[in-house]
Amino acid sequence: MNTFGEAFKVTIFGQSHSESVGAVVEGVPSGTVIDEEALAAFMTRRKPNRGVGTSPRNEADRVRIVAGTTAGGVCCGAPLCMMIDNEDARPEDYAGLADTPRPSHVDYAASIKENGHCDVCGGGRYSGRLTAPLCAAGYVAETVLSRRYGVEVGVHLLSVGGVTDRAFDSCRVSREELERLKHMGFPVLEADNGAKMEKRITSAAAEGDSVGGCVECALIGLKPGVGGPMFDGIENALSRAIFGIPGVKAVEFGAGRDFADLTGTESNDAFCTDGTRLYTETNRSGGINGGLSNGMPIVLRATFRPTPSIAVPQKTVSLSRMENTLLTIKGRHDACIAVRGAVCVEAAAAIAILDLLLKNE
Repeated sequence: MNTFGEAFKVTIFGQSHSESVGAVVEGVPSGTVIDEEALAAFMTRRKPNRGVGTSPRNEADRVRIVAGTTAGGVCCGAPLCMMIDNEDARPEDYAGLADTPRPSHVDYAASIKENGHCDVCGGGRYSGRLTAPLCAAGYVAETVLSRRYGVEVGVHLLSVGGVTDRAFDSCRVSREELERLKHMGFPVLEADNGAKMEKRITSAAAEGDSVGGCVECALIGLKPGVGGPMFDGIENALSRAIFGIPGVKAVEFGAGRDFADLTGTESNDAFCTDGTRLYTETNRSGGINGGLSNGMPIVLRATFRPTPSIAVPQKTVSLSRMENTLLTIKGRHDACIAVRGAVCVEAAAAIAILDLLLKNE
């Protein structure tokens, strides 16, 4: 239930307030070098308490590799085990939630599934805290994708609370553009849009509220023909991995929802050639036809709901008394999940694509 992939298999373990969280990754090609400084930089991109709208929970998110490498961080073919200690857990903030579940949170459904024995502290095993080991595994996947296949992945915040950034040019996404985004604390294509987004998040947080957001992800350098028909398509794999990120409520590719308002003439991507390569004049399909990559950039968007844990009093039910009541949520929460969720989308996409590539070998 906590495992994704076949040839590149990632198993996530831990809970929001357990001693540690972590990931076991199988299928890492032998000889892959794990650069600990680069891994730490990647983890910083989703670390809490690092900017506007992020949870004040103070976690260093240091990754300890306890198995799977030899001297110099070289992967040896054994399962790679990565641990991240929870250094700032406060389970007392969640006292009483077993009786008064948080609206639009997993508390009630999880209590039924686990027969009343679920861990409600920070969402337990359903928490966004589990995206920390997801990102550690995603860094490994990106390393292999870049060095072995020449595939690059990148993300930016397309919209936050109604404020919109410029979208990727889906036909001409560049490696330089994707690399630049990885070094931004608030990844946007236009700096002015980022400032407006931060202001919107700050305003919502001041009111004890939260806002949603949309992350746009692009993958470039993927050869044509990767994927499969029916249930083995690229959209299937990417969607399954990205929906593993708590808070994601929609995933769309290329023109996505806009296809409903287009004709075939307007939506088709005409094939062209410059005499040496085949490409499409437009990229409304998002680089995918029939579940297979077509050689164009793969472009997708993942929409995050507003954080359901907000400071505003909300209606709920006391399960022990079966009475309506009000709940004021304590704890430390993001005012916009999408800010830290952006790199999680990047990590999940990298894991899904690498699994497909290794299966195709």
